[in-house]
Amino acid sequence: MVLRKVVLTISCVLVTGFISAQDLYQPRSVKQAYEKGTRSKDGRPGENYWQNEADYDIHIKVNPPSRKVEGTAKITYTNNSPDTLKSLNYKLILNHHKPGAPRLRPVSEDYLTSGMQITSYKENGVSKEWNNNNNNNNSINQMVKLNKALLPNESIELDFEWNFELSKQSGREGAIDSTTFFLAYFYPRVAVYDDYEGWDKMTFAGSKEFYNDFGDYNFKVTVPKDYIVWATGDLLNPEEVLQRKYADLLEKSMTSNKVIHIVDQEDLENGKITNQSKTNTWQWKVENITDIAIALSNTYNWDAGSVVVDQETGRRASVQAAYDEPSQDFKKMVDYAKYALKWFSNHTPGIPYPYSKMSIVRGFADMEYPMMANDSSREDPDFTRFVAEHEIAHTYFPFYMGTNETRFGFMDEGWATALEYLIGSENLGKRKASENFKKFRVKRWINNPSLEQDLPIITPSNMLSGSGSGTNQYGKAALAYLALKDLLGDEVFEESLKTYMKDWNGKHPIPWDFFNSFNESIGQNLTWFWHAWFFTNNYIDYAIKEVEFGNDNVNVTIENVGGMPAPFDVVIKMKDGSERIFHQSPEIWKENYKEAIIELKGLKNISEIRIENGIWMDANPDDNQWRKK
Repeated sequence: MVLRKVVLTISCVLVTGFISAQDLYQPRSVKQAYEKGTRSKDGRPGENYWQNEADYDIHIKVNPPSRKVEGTAKITYTNNSPDTLKSLNYKLILNHHKPGAPRLRPVSEDYLTSGMQITSYKENGVSKEWNNNNNNNNSINQMVKLNKALLPNESIELDFEWNFELSKQSGREGAIDSTTFFLAYFYPRVAVYDDYEGWDKMTFAGSKEFYNDFGDYNFKVTVPKDYIVWATGDLLNPEEVLQRKYADLLEKSMTSNKVIHIVDQEDLENGKITNQSKTNTWQWKVENITDIAIALSNTYNWDAGSVVVDQETGRRASVQAAYDEPSQDFKKMVDYAKYALKWFSNHTPGIPYPYSKMSIVRGFADMEYPMMANDSSREDPDFTRFVAEHEIAHTYFPFYMGTNETRFGFMDEGWATALEYLIGSENLGKRKASENFKKFRVKRWINNPSLEQDLPIITPSNMLSGSGSGTNQYGKAALAYLALKDLLGDEVFEESLKTYMKDWNGKHPIPWDFFNSFNESIGQNLTWFWHAWFFTNNYIDYAIKEVEFGNDNVNVTIENVGGMPAPFDVVIKMKDGSERIFHQSPEIWKENYKEAIIELKGLKNISEIRIENGIWMDANPDDNQWRKK
């Protein structure tokens, strides 16, 4: 039997040195944003909030087995800021394949290429020289002075022609096999210029993630006949690139509750799946999104189905999977993804899946992209599902809201990890989901007492490397969000989360927007909670310090050795073997991070008292138990 804390009388002993409710640390740039009115202390975008936009018209040509990719793009960039922009910063992410590019991890020869080669660049139709040998981070960031300054509320037309070679070693992008390619970060893009830091000049070192503006994309992908293309967005011309049979199956899958095998191995052996012209050009479109990705193959199976993601309107989303025949776990991928889309839409975060489609491609990256995932195959189908659900959760963080993954990785990875646990508790069972969560997300932190593991979550991700970075972004941040859920209760938590997400949909929230949004939603100052979880080196370690018996009650003194306000259970075992569980939310630590006295009344014949932390693992469980002598 589980008794909530309302049945307890809790008293807390005050100690000196307690952090009282006060303003959290704010960088000077964030303070300036409040002063300028671009952000509000109620957690909403300020009345002067703005963000710039880049719309892309792209044409990509690929001719496997050649790994050379050729592209053209017209970018319409609009300056919505109050600033006059004399230069534009471009992100050429694929230049991290260059031999001298900065990296956090060693790479093999198969990873290296000559990077992205710009062969033509124009501003408003006027040709301009481009320096492909720029040594600024090996051209991952390239700041280009404009011929004419871009004034507020003005737009500029930018034209690029470029080519690059896909790396042999497949990761987040590259050659999955000799004729199966995954294209990501494959086009020149204008970097984010925002209201609190200006130009995003952070380099990409291979293992961090991204920060992108929202925009509209029209793009074409020209490939040889017999090649199928999957991509972000909606396919505009299925009847032009697919034979009638397969175009009809694709159309049928858009409203089907069942999985439809559009293309299987027999179809691939027989050929004539696509239009039998020498090449086919697949046309795609998507609006108000942060990025696009593309996959192509002449050997992959193609499954599809659909699921209702908006109960009010009946809107469906297409779910598709592309995979090689040996990847047997992918034969269930459409069902896995359909379940995830429905669950996330109706439970947590409870916002209908915002896109028309989700495609999962068998690769090696275990990486998310808008409306796409590039996932590995595994022998354990439950783990395949676990990874797919994590990547699909990224739909909301960072794609529904354009968070800065490079600097604040915990704002996307932490939430995706928390959602991964919540959905896993439904489809795997809470015990199995908790075992996975502790094994893959928490143990590395709680069992390693190193300085790197205990760095505050708020530490900018781009300043971290190694396991400490992963801990802050994934497990520790997820524990913080799940502790917040325990603190507020499911209903208040869900409504506050929806408010925050809807306020910042299509925009660029930062951590202080999140903190302030929740404070405003619940009408409380949670500074004590935010401070401990996000701004300190605290960790989770509780101890039973003292047990005192009275006539009709027992007082249990719990010492918070690590200083972190996490939930836990006090389990009372009677002499007859029965147990009673008293749950403690993080609120028990609100007035005092150091120590709490829990008064339990009406309990007799106690033989044992212990603390159970669940997923909030204790760094020293040896002192979590008291036995009557």
